[in-house]
Amino acid sequence: MSRKALIERQRKREFLVKKYGVRRQKLKLQIKKETSLPKKFLFQQKLQKFPRDSSYVRLHNRCLFSGRPKGFYRYFQLSRHFLREMALIGYLPGVQKASW
Repeated sequence: MSRKALIERQRKREFLVKKYGVRRQKLKLQIKKETSLPKKFLFQQKLQKFPRDSSYVRLHNRCLFSGRPKGFYRYFQLSRHFLREMALIGYLPGVQKASW
């Protein structure tokens, strides 16, 4: 089980990404389209005034149940521990333990 503070920090980041996502995209497009260097710097300064955690790249995948960041399967949104448990119990239809 991951620490509660880390899980809450991740939730805060997800909220900020949703809140500032559209504005950040618009500014980035303006930076790309602009040809004059002083205006690019101006747009870049506006972008830097947003909260650091509002950037999409600061998000990290975490297990829905345990909050574990490593051994994460995107398709199921679960860590490897819970994926194995749920597959063996039969909660994940179509998933079975490999045997050869």
